[in-house]
Amino acid sequence: MSVELTWFGHSAVLVQGAQHAVLVDPFITDNPAATVDPGDITCTHVALTHGHEDHFGDAIEIAKANDAPLIGAYEITNFVSSQGHEKVEPGNPGGKIELGDGNWVAFTQAFHSSSYHGQYMGMPCGLVIQIDGKRIYHLGDTGIFSDMALLGEIYQPDVALIPIGDRFTMGPELASRAADMIGATVSVPIHYGTWPPIEVDPEHFQSTRSRVQILQPGESMTVG
Repeated sequence: MSVELTWFGHSAVLVQGAQHAVLVDPFITDNPAATVDPGDITCTHVALTHGHEDHFGDAIEIAKANDAPLIGAYEITNFVSSQGHEKVEPGNPGGKIELGDGNWVAFTQAFHSSSYHGQYMGMPCGLVIQIDGKRIYHLGDTGIFSDMALLGEIYQPDVALIPIGDRFTMGPELASRAADMIGATVSVPIHYGTWPPIEVDPEHFQSTRSRVQILQPGESMTVG
């Protein structure tokens, strides 16, 4: 069974299966690359890698509109509950949230920071999403770390979504090394080109173990 992955620019991604659709890091309204409005997006779950504004974005609005559970670090879900959306699923690196029907979202470690308007938002995370037997590893905003190879071995992702914009994340060179360590079937660059400080050439993102697929904002790809 195939799964559709849509990139909305920056780090916002929708993973759509037959019954479940997980929206990750829905920074839409203030995203200059976005090609949709928050009200255009339908999902069953919203998931956040960390609390920074360019990832948190429209998460609460979209979760409320879709009556969707919001998945995130414990501190993030506490904050979301305080804002009037109590349908939350807290977790932390090493844990997994079951969605039903063999689908799940697992939390991995990530090397970054996490706050929202100055409020601490817990540990930053990567997310591994299994939908209809396909696995997508969203790295969040992490820097490179050697256990990416172990995570690749454990989860064997079909797609890795890897930040390449430099300055706040890995640049293309380190991201290429990360893609090699993870060894996903396909690696997709994200978190670049949104603003001048993270303007990079995605053609410099390459891998010896993974096919690189460059998407345009609003473009979809089929997984499997």
